[in-house]
Amino acid sequence: MSTPAPSPTATVAIRPALTDDDAVVARLAALDSADTPDRPLLLGIVDGTAVAALSVATGAVVADPFAPTADIVDLLRRRAARLRGEVRSRRRFTTLRGGGGPRRALSRR
Repeated sequence: MSTPAPSPTATVAIRPALTDDDAVVARLAALDSADTPDRPLLLGIVDGTAVAALSVATGAVVADPFAPTADIVDLLRRRAARLRGEVRSRRRFTTLRGGGGPRRALSRR
């Protein structure tokens, strides 16, 4: 039996784990039958509940096996890569002015 996907209106947050989050990370590790990952950690939170944690240093992940976490883990990995400086933003913006109308920014790819 699979767990349903989160609703399209779910609130998702990614934030650094604090020392106050040790019990939450330990719970995720126990659910995942894994060791607690090394700090620093990022937490993936859906609708106020931590569902995954990722070590920024090692990339090790613990996640709630009873929740759909693949997308959250992907977001955690992307954020950790940015924090480690492995990914640079490719998005560049330019401003176009047209005939006295309002200015608008367009993405150049």
